[in-house]
Amino acid sequence: MGTMIQQLKLSEAHYRGERFQHLKQDVKGNNELLSLTLPHVIQDIHESYLQAGADLIETNTFGATQVAQADYGLEAYAKEMNLASAQLARAACDKFSTPDRPRYVAGALGPTPKTASISPDVNDPGARNISFEELRLNYYEQTEALVQGGADVLLLETVFDTLNAKAALFAIDEFFEASGERLPLIISGTVTDASGRVLSGQTVTAFWYSVRHAQPLAVGLNCALGAALMRPYLQELAKVAQDTYISCYPNAGLPNPMSDTGFDETPEVTSRLLREFAAEGLVNIVGGCCGTTPDHIHAIGQQVVRLNPRLLTSTQHNPKNLRNFVDLET
Repeated sequence: MGTMIQQLKLSEAHYRGERFQHLKQDVKGNNELLSLTLPHVIQDIHESYLQAGADLIETNTFGATQVAQADYGLEAYAKEMNLASAQLARAACDKFSTPDRPRYVAGALGPTPKTASISPDVNDPGARNISFEELRLNYYEQTEALVQGGADVLLLETVFDTLNAKAALFAIDEFFEASGERLPLIISGTVTDASGRVLSGQTVTAFWYSVRHAQPLAVGLNCALGAALMRPYLQELAKVAQDTYISCYPNAGLPNPMSDTGFDETPEVTSRLLREFAAEGLVNIVGGCCGTTPDHIHAIGQQVVRLNPRLLTSTQHNPKNLRNFVDLET
């Protein structure tokens, strides 16, 4: 989503639209606001990925929490952003869905710009700029709006702090208990460097055991690294999460400001690497994160369509309420 929006080179006036002319601070770069000010742009992006062959698209809500929107003074609009974004994705999926090939909306919950585990002050290791309770409230509001807007699955993604993820999982389960409906859940962490750990210090294995209680439909990795560098961590995750499906949507390689997408890899390179993951039996769900365009998604689909998904080696997998999800083993 961010890659496609950046290519449009929108101005401050585009982001503000008619509704937010009065704002005193700049909002250019607040992509979630576009679901309110330029909904047709977000709708067109969704449809471009569906046209390319995507089965599952994310809502434009990566930063649609009050804590993230506080950077722009737009906390009061966070819930509306989530609702509108989910409705846009829902409309796009409904347009492209057929009885033989339904398309699904993944309600995206991002990590927020604040971390509950790490001090923002090097001189005070015990300092924190957000609490578990604040995160819980933010994620509850976001979850409620995404479900109301028509999400089929919730995607807790780009997790760099496992404690933030725990707050999100607590809020999601709290909402499910209150509403009486449970959606499938995908949890995706991000390994930030060659240490093989998320930013808050957990290895991929430790991360999985920290979130396993949520019984997700899938667990996986996204962002930070291209597919080539992600391989050993994906192998580790596939080995320990034997009773859960595995998702993987890497960046299109490393950042490259000279590239049209801002990243190194062409569709041919990214799709070849993901095909290797699928052929190795590591994944069930594949896609793309930063730098990946509809052309990347189309190429990935062409590469993996005839390959068998990873099979579960344990019978303990019991994700809560799969609703109408296709059998990922066929």
